[in-house]
Amino acid sequence: AMRVLRGAHGLLHSPCDRGCWPQNLGRIPVRAMNTYRGRVKKTPEQQGVEPVGSGVPVGTPRANWDAYGYATRCASVVKVSDFALRRVKAVSLPIVLGSTFQLDDCAHGARLHDKREAPYADGDGYVYGRWGSPTNEGAARQLAALEGVGPDSKGGCMLFTSGMSAITGALIASLKVGDHAIIPYTVYGGTHEFLVQFAQHWGIDYSFVDATDPEAYRAAIRPSTKVLYTETPANPTCRLTDLEAIARVADDHAAGGHHRPLVMCDSTFATPYHQRCLEVNGIDVAIHSATKYIGGHSDIVAGSVTSRSEDFMHELAKTQKLLGAALAPLESFLLARGLRTLHVRMERHGENAMAVARMLDAHPLIASNFYPGLPSHPDHELAKKVFTSGGPGCLSRRGQSFGGMLAFIVAGDDDTALRRARRLCERLELITLAVSLGGTESLIEHPASMTHAMIPREDRLAGGLQDGLVRLSVGLEDIDDILADLKQALDGCDDGL
Repeated sequence: AMRVLRGAHGLLHSPCDRGCWPQNLGRIPVRAMNTYRGRVKKTPEQQGVEPVGSGVPVGTPRANWDAYGYATRCASVVKVSDFALRRVKAVSLPIVLGSTFQLDDCAHGARLHDKREAPYADGDGYVYGRWGSPTNEGAARQLAALEGVGPDSKGGCMLFTSGMSAITGALIASLKVGDHAIIPYTVYGGTHEFLVQFAQHWGIDYSFVDATDPEAYRAAIRPSTKVLYTETPANPTCRLTDLEAIARVADDHAAGGHHRPLVMCDSTFATPYHQRCLEVNGIDVAIHSATKYIGGHSDIVAGSVTSRSEDFMHELAKTQKLLGAALAPLESFLLARGLRTLHVRMERHGENAMAVARMLDAHPLIASNFYPGLPSHPDHELAKKVFTSGGPGCLSRRGQSFGGMLAFIVAGDDDTALRRARRLCERLELITLAVSLGGTESLIEHPASMTHAMIPREDRLAGGLQDGLVRLSVGLEDIDDILADLKQALDGCDDGL
């Protein structure tokens, strides 16, 4: 028998012959663990049988395997060896693909089903893949550490099947009929669509505000407000929200005798390398589309939600379990792999994006340019505070960078700007016209005709999404190649018209 454990550093397996049990119960002898209703279950050694696969470094057939019929040999004769569980120590996170997990006895299964939902398993291990798995949790703990949430926290991190499932999971876990949420005008299109197409039909109310003005949140707050939602940097305008000021709005509301609303931040554009939301006093929940920079290679779809709140994480874990939104083991492994190079990639993304921003600033067909690293950006002073670039240690060696995302508005009246923006995107040869962002390759998109097409034009304009606005995710290619491609596309966007 084997018990799957979560340790402080994401250790995944420990054989039960070491006497491991939930942390609050300490160590219990093997005899006690194998006792059920007064009967003692003999260990393999007591029965004179060697442990399964003794000395074998991988899987091995059960004892007396040749006594079983051929169908049994096909279906269930191979077991993971005890030796492998003790001695195979991969440097990278193991991929555990099992959908279900062996139980010690019926009482073990009863305990697992009776537990209060939480982000991580305890010493009793796992029961079913929809409720969590070793690889998922190992990656989640790694990301939690980058958010500043360690294994001693009562909160944690949970990985979802997409950024949208992370966003909707966090909102569903926090809102019920009659509750109210405050949402930025400039918010990811899927978040807007979820509120309009689903939340309002569930009796959940919401107000849209200008997130660059914290007083707009204060003016919109109600006794029923349960969530102050932010997205900073905003998609796709790269405008910033003062998180400290939003947290003060929540605190002041609570000081007036009301329930303190949760303050949530979608920090996908910044990543934990630049902005660790939970280190801002009063921010309760950090959300990421891990499809983007955290995965970093355009090969997974994933999301994450992290919080120090035990109660919120309980509700989130329950929501994830019932919606079936836990990230699968393979994608969890790829996410963990991406985290290992996050700091290196973000440095290069920022270096390349600054060069692109400066080139666009000087081009006559660019009416406005939104990159937080430029002094011309309306939130540049806030950006110098927000973009921590890995913290003081990294800053002292590398200097500050401002991420790989920028937006710009093509010059011209509404129709001309719309036409030029589309033409620009379609003329590019190296930079790829595609949704998403944060991969090694540069990607470009035109929100008005693509990702935000479902938002009414008046709402889109109110959020700063002009017809000629273009979003660019600057990749890791040679900067001279990126600049040359942008220049030829801009210079020729009026050709043939």
